[in-house]
Amino acid sequence: MVHLSTPFISVIIPVFNDTKRLKICLEALKNQTYPQSFYEVLVVDNASDSKENIAEVVAEFTQASYAYESLPGSYAARNTGISLAKGEVIAFTDADCVPSPDWLEKGVKHLLQVPNCGLVAGKIKIFFKDKERVTPIELYESMTAFPQKQLLEQRHYGATANLFTFRSVLEQVGFFDAHLKSNGDLDWGQRVFVHGYKQVYADDTCVNHPARHSWEELYKRTIRLAGGAYDLQNRKEHSLMKRNLKFFINLAINLVPPLIFILNTFLDSRLQGVEQKLKVCMVMFFVRYVSAWEFLRLKAGATSARE
Repeated sequence: MVHLSTPFISVIIPVFNDTKRLKICLEALKNQTYPQSFYEVLVVDNASDSKENIAEVVAEFTQASYAYESLPGSYAARNTGISLAKGEVIAFTDADCVPSPDWLEKGVKHLLQVPNCGLVAGKIKIFFKDKERVTPIELYESMTAFPQKQLLEQRHYGATANLFTFRSVLEQVGFFDAHLKSNGDLDWGQRVFVHGYKQVYADDTCVNHPARHSWEELYKRTIRLAGGAYDLQNRKEHSLMKRNLKFFINLAINLVPPLIFILNTFLDSRLQGVEQKLKVCMVMFFVRYVSAWEFLRLKAGATSARE
């Protein structure tokens, strides 16, 4: 039974080799407006390198607990956190995120005020490494990364960088698919929708997320997302013919020039000058063709990447 005013919250954070940003995240969670006796933070180390000393960082924060999950993938780590959680409410964020001071307070408020609420997806605000020297990759990320409201309205899910739900909902629809390295939030959110729960977007429930700023970072994210989409498609579709058809459709989508994106880029007032707009378009082409190559690589028998 959920305590109507201040339910106990378990915040779950998967982490893989990201000690520095994890510490910033935990500091932000220590300074929440929500009563400290009504929440815990569970950090699940997803087989980070020993030199990262994740457990030592977690030990610096009295409300945080350390857990370990060896199966590669953030969804496997989140499932471990869920299994250890004490809360009636489960909140998800990532080690590289910085929650706003009222993040827990606002997230719970929205979760409680909507009858039959299955999930609350909060705003994910992108920030730059250096505002004075923003890279084309960062500009691209600011335009495309984590459009939570759009994801919820069009695809019925929210990114786990900023997500709230009830333990009872997880027990009803199931945990995340532990074998997915990406797109597990899509799979889970759509299960919540199919079960008839309400899904809420909360613009005032905010976490800050760094934009990828280098080609290497963007490449890693792109192949991870492509791999997650490929794996999810194969797990959902048992017919070989239909799997192959969807594969070729996805491949074609990535190879066809994104004309609508190009048009929107040139009309976007946030971008200054033709040169900046052309660079952002180049980033989109990079993402599309890397995704297409990753689909081909996986089709040939390769394994999807974890990062």
